[in-house]
Amino acid sequence: MDNDDFRRGKPTCHKVFGENIAILAGDALLTEAFVLLSHVEKVRLSAERRLAVIQEIAQAAGICGMVGGQALDVLSGKSVSDEGTLYEIHRRKTGALIVAAVKSGAIIFNARKDKIQALAEYGINVGLAFQIADDILNVEGDRELMGKETGSDAAHNKLTYPSLLGLDLAKEKLTNYIDAAVASLSGFDERARPLLVIASYIMERKS
Repeated sequence: MDNDDFRRGKPTCHKVFGENIAILAGDALLTEAFVLLSHVEKVRLSAERRLAVIQEIAQAAGICGMVGGQALDVLSGKSVSDEGTLYEIHRRKTGALIVAAVKSGAIIFNARKDKIQALAEYGINVGLAFQIADDILNVEGDRELMGKETGSDAAHNKLTYPSLLGLDLAKEKLTNYIDAAVASLSGFDERARPLLVIASYIMERKS
């Protein structure tokens, strides 16, 4: 799993408090999400929409999403040199929670199904792009700007787009996913601008 010693120049949770507390902190924060969502007085939604949002987040966090993707990542290593497996890892591990975030907002405001689907497509593509950008930065990023060491993926023989396809093709994939994310928002008005800004940031991020 991702166990870098530093994040944004500061020691990570497991280095400060130990691995056991770091794991428990993650468990606690995830559980707290459902505590907050289930508090009627804090989140004033109809029961139907509240349950739909809870289901979205639960699926995105569980075996169909982040947990499942992380498990695939741990099990794959360099033993699986298959782009389909790599896509599935990133779609679950990184993309699923982003999809849940954008879909949940649309569900809360009772958006049409076609709008929710378009936002889901945006989330999938942005999630994949974010992970590829992260993998590229691990190869050629500036350690000072990132606040953590680079080269850890190669040192741990992790399966990444740069290791599988090379940097040039990985960058091409990144551009394609960003373009697809932007295209999925073509049916929205200027209120979708923050999502376009996020896509642009992912394309240009240095840390």
